[in-house]
Amino acid sequence: MPAPTNPLHLAVALDGAGWHPAAWREPDAQPGRLLTAAYWAGLAQQAERGLLDFITIEDGLDLQSDDRFGRDDRTDRVRGRLDAVLIAARVAPVTRHIGLVPTAVVTHTEPFHLSKAIATLDYVSGGRAGVRVQVAGRSDTAAHFGRREIPPLSLERLAEPEAQRLVAGQFDEAADYVEVLRRLWDSWEDDAEIRDVATGRFIDRDKLHYIDFEGRWFSVRGPSITPRPPQGQPAVAALGHAGVPYRLIARAADIGFITPRDRAHAAQIVAEIRGAEAAAERKVAHLFADVVVFLDDSADAARARRQRLDERAGAAYTSDAHIFAGTPAELADLLLDWQEAGLTGFRLRPAALPHDLAQVTEELVPELRRRGAFRDAYPEAGWPATLRGLLGLPRPENRYGPSAASKHSVA
Repeated sequence: MPAPTNPLHLAVALDGAGWHPAAWREPDAQPGRLLTAAYWAGLAQQAERGLLDFITIEDGLDLQSDDRFGRDDRTDRVRGRLDAVLIAARVAPVTRHIGLVPTAVVTHTEPFHLSKAIATLDYVSGGRAGVRVQVAGRSDTAAHFGRREIPPLSLERLAEPEAQRLVAGQFDEAADYVEVLRRLWDSWEDDAEIRDVATGRFIDRDKLHYIDFEGRWFSVRGPSITPRPPQGQPAVAALGHAGVPYRLIARAADIGFITPRDRAHAAQIVAEIRGAEAAAERKVAHLFADVVVFLDDSADAARARRQRLDERAGAAYTSDAHIFAGTPAELADLLLDWQEAGLTGFRLRPAALPHDLAQVTEELVPELRRRGAFRDAYPEAGWPATLRGLLGLPRPENRYGPSAASKHSVA
């Protein structure tokens, strides 16, 4: 297969001991370290050794469950997790290049708080922050907060008009949430901090701006209490499986994660999102396909390991994403084939940690490099060293800068 014109972008999605529910029982798993900073730092450093663009860190506002619509009572699964944004802030000082994209639930939280947290992450990482926005549609999750009631949903009820309106409303709320984030990140101009000891002026108040956002779900005046992040706006990501979340990607995200079954399906999804972008009069720079990976030196060994994990879990593993079991070279074939559907990258979900992450960084990446499909090194300095720079995303202009209307200025 000829080398692609555009090199791949690669990310890994980190979740507990891995995406397979029995991964924590593998011989090289580290279940006793899942709630330690050292565990997450080690995974991030392993990903960085593989020159990956970024890691994402899973999170939620409820206990993990095999039932996507509610709690389960299983005791043979990993339950409990740390806060993804705080994990990212902890691993930032022990990494230098890789992007850090924690998941944040936006259904029950406030955009002002998250904007400050992600701006802080961008500062402590030197411009490597992003955030994956996620909605929370479970009724038991809403009960943690007591601010709204969400009726119980099921797979069968999703086809009902009332359930569809509820889901559409949650994603519309997420789009407004992202708009507030971006406005708050822009509410300080880049040179708002003067820091002039001689005159005693630390900030120029004319360069701090009200955002005056009024919407159905949020009313936020601003400005932020954190200066504009190094990237201007950290990269925003979202995961989509169907039309409604595809529209969120098109309206609000810099990076979209999608879950195609094959190359043809990937092309259909890309076309749908590009059409939604045109309607929204914007363009998403990157679409990443999610793939769960079981990787070994031989395809038979990879399939046997998946079968062993399934037997321990008591059921065959299923996923919203495509599941691949084989060698790194075979995975490289798949990635380069699917890339032709219009994808610019892949987010790989290691089935078991650390095994499959090491296979990605130590076997898959060298294979892609041999084919001329992946970078040989990170940029050492300058704009490309940021997450936006790695992804080829420009630094956004500040909407409240010199050309903005003076009525937004904080007097």
